[in-house]
Amino acid sequence: MLQYEFMQNAFIVATVISILCGVIGVFITIRHLSFLTHTLSEIGFAGASFGLWLGWTPLNGMLLFTIFSALAAGTANRNRPLKSTVISLISAFFMGLGVLFLSISQANSSYATNILFGSIVGISNHDVIQILLIALGELVVVFLLYRRLKFTFFDPLGAQNSIRHSWAINLLFLIMMSLSVSVVSQIVGSLLVFALLTLPAAAAQFFGRSTSSLIGLSIVFALVGTWLGLFLGYLTNLPVTFFITTVETIIYLGSALINKSLTLGIFHKS
Repeated sequence: MLQYEFMQNAFIVATVISILCGVIGVFITIRHLSFLTHTLSEIGFAGASFGLWLGWTPLNGMLLFTIFSALAAGTANRNRPLKSTVISLISAFFMGLGVLFLSISQANSSYATNILFGSIVGISNHDVIQILLIALGELVVVFLLYRRLKFTFFDPLGAQNSIRHSWAINLLFLIMMSLSVSVVSQIVGSLLVFALLTLPAAAAQFFGRSTSSLIGLSIVFALVGTWLGLFLGYLTNLPVTFFITTVETIIYLGSALINKSLTLGIFHKS
């Protein structure tokens, strides 16, 4: 399997992105930003379609649209959070915009499928390098700002009083989240980004008791999903995205059942 270059690229990208999702996903779930993540992924669909229309790579179009949207959301969200109805309206508008760009670019249906549901085995060497640089850059930023991020996200009220310009940290994280959405879309597509960005971290919450343990478990769950998904996709010639999302769903449901069983066992003993 690994003798093929496309599978080597797929495993390299999947590994790096899984580590990134394990780290970023913990902060997303703690602050309940899953809905915003889904919205950014739909904005990314419009960006990818816009990129195709201009002759760019879909990833570059996604980066343009999601980063701009993160900056806009962070500025508007500085004093008052956006309402869910407004976020839904934005999602619907950008999905329609994406369909428009696909139509006028005269792209065939395979392009639309790849953007919506991902095509990790079709990633070029150029995309691999670009994704690795983005992911590694984000991980370096998280490492440098780890304590401030942890304080800001786990104790937002205390951070507002103790950290100067805490809004800037929130804005920076939104930008990192937009970058994550763009690179994760290369694996699972713009419609299923939350499967890797939220499910592993959500499953980790059933067992983790510290930020580091949450991140560690989240990375492990993300890696299991992507590696097993690639392996099963290679064996069956079925979509890798299906297997990744299915494995991550099973991990989450299994974690929830184990946690419930442990909780009930402790309750009965007491």
